[in-house]
Amino acid sequence: MLITRPASLIVLSLLLLSCVTINVYFPAAAAEKAADRIIDEVLGEDSNRGGKTLEPPQPDSSFHIPSRYNPSAILVGVLDFVVGDAHAQAAADIDISSPAINQLKSAMQIRHAKLSKYYKAGVIGHSADGLVAVRDLASLGLRDRGVLKKLLAQENRDRTALYKELARANGQPDWEPQIRATFARRWVARTPAGWYYRDRAGNWKKK
Repeated sequence: MLITRPASLIVLSLLLLSCVTINVYFPAAAAEKAADRIIDEVLGEDSNRGGKTLEPPQPDSSFHIPSRYNPSAILVGVLDFVVGDAHAQAAADIDISSPAINQLKSAMQIRHAKLSKYYKAGVIGHSADGLVAVRDLASLGLRDRGVLKKLLAQENRDRTALYKELARANGQPDWEPQIRATFARRWVARTPAGWYYRDRAGNWKKK
């Protein structure tokens, strides 16, 4: 039996779809939203919640059939619909609800109550790698310096673990560098005016 041209195009489209490779893209907007939620909870009253993250427009996943019977147009429509929908599904949201994430967040919340005064005094600040760094110890005595050193070691350990756990909990361990970079930006964005941060060039700046 002969295969008509429209039918052959449908067969061809199915063969092409079987070769489509679906990549899981890093959901940047969702990552910023997740970072803001965690950072706001950690900083508590210190959080600058003024900024809002705009959500990107959602892709149109509707399948439009041309008004005229055009096999080529139908083929393109099928491919656009299926491939576009596949990529939309591949761009997963960021899950921040794992027990490990909650435990790390809770520890950071408690610790921030002790670190807050050092941020306000300009002794410490956020660094470009998503951690906390010492800016100026001149105002601290030896005992306070020892206390702060211990707090920073714990904080940076937990931040590093948080970034790894977020990537792991979402089934994408390769996302860790992007999650860390997202948090590095959002720590600065959500921090109050008057606090310090260090840019990628190593320069300290006052927000």
